[in-house]
Amino acid sequence: MQKRALSVNDDGFYGVWYPNPKVKSARAIILMLGDSADSRMVCSGATWIHRQGFHALAVSPEKKALGRHNEPLERVGKAIAFLHSQGCEKIGVLGASATGMMALVAASYYPDISLTIAMTPPDFVIEGYYRDKADGALERPGNQESSVSWKGCPLPYLPYAYRHPTYWQKIKEEAKAGDNILAARNMFDESERLHPLTEEEKIKIERINGKVVCIGAEDDALWDTCKYIRRMQQRLKSLPHTCDFEALMYEHGTHFVFPESMLKLMLPIGSGLLVRFMFKAAREYPKECRETRLDIDRRLMNILSRW
Repeated sequence: MQKRALSVNDDGFYGVWYPNPKVKSARAIILMLGDSADSRMVCSGATWIHRQGFHALAVSPEKKALGRHNEPLERVGKAIAFLHSQGCEKIGVLGASATGMMALVAASYYPDISLTIAMTPPDFVIEGYYRDKADGALERPGNQESSVSWKGCPLPYLPYAYRHPTYWQKIKEEAKAGDNILAARNMFDESERLHPLTEEEKIKIERINGKVVCIGAEDDALWDTCKYIRRMQQRLKSLPHTCDFEALMYEHGTHFVFPESMLKLMLPIGSGLLVRFMFKAAREYPKECRETRLDIDRRLMNILSRW
């Protein structure tokens, strides 16, 4: 696969450009997956995007920066400018989990984005977090930092219910109680109970241009993404907007609502086994979770073909 590394110093953002050598497409997808722009997950995502007939540009905070805290949103603007310089006229963005939030926030600031795909997103800006293994914790909250900044100022965010080291202890306790590897749904519910969402913290979904697709499952153990997606739907009913919002919500699917063909690229052997290892719901409903991923595959391919 052809690729070109891009840096903050030289290009204004960190990323990897994966041009599609088989097509002369004027369409590109900005990939926001994981914490590195050249990881196996991202390379697999780029391959999947190529198979749909588009170019792919992966972006991330920094090389191997495990976490997100005050990430400058302007870097997405630099990425868009780069794509225009490569002859790309239509630009989409795809993210999952925390980067699903990032995809929605970026699209609400940059009207050049005409397709936004957000898998398991929240409808608010999350607090910043680190994955530096401080005191043995896999993850910890930032020091009153947002996950995203704009013009040097942190965007308003929902504060986590707990601080370090209680934050990671609570995640481990919830995961063990639910027989999952990771779980934080109760923590996010508690965060909203302690700090009811304000308008400033909510993603301005009504500002987004073009097609918006939000995907989630009711059995998500990380957070209640279907509740968040329904709140976005309700928000759009009360506010003027021009975007075409589509919600793909399923009873079963866990936090890993990737298209089946993309997940198989990420893990050619045992992709379903990994999901079952991570989440109890996938062990109890493996057939239903796979049917969810297959349906997402079909529907996303149809959306992409019409974009």
